[in-house]
Amino acid sequence: MHEMSITTNLVELLNEHLQGCPGARVTRVNLKVGKLTAVEPDALSFCFQVLTEGTPIEGAELKIELVPVRARCLQCQSCFEVKEFYFQCPRCSGKELETIAGDELDLVSLEIEEDEKDKG
Repeated sequence: MHEMSITTNLVELLNEHLQGCPGARVTRVNLKVGKLTAVEPDALSFCFQVLTEGTPIEGAELKIELVPVRARCLQCQSCFEVKEFYFQCPRCSGKELETIAGDELDLVSLEIEEDEKDKG
């Protein structure tokens, strides 16, 4: 399950971001996950919940936006969504394609709540 490894890296990144902000906690994490990554959102959410227990990230909402696979045909330049991993241009039946979306695994944003005691 590569979701555990991905989530471990994500939690490390979030903890690094919180360094120097005593009392702050993460309340929301927004990710973009492409279908080509083969990341299972439910498994990622489960790993996130387990790995954040007892940390300033515990209880944060993990929002995952799934990005469909999109390709550009190198013959006719048509752009289209790849359905069911069938990599063939629906316009000209070309098979020389460039993937233009669907392999993302991006931390888009996070929301942090600072401890009121530490603000002033």
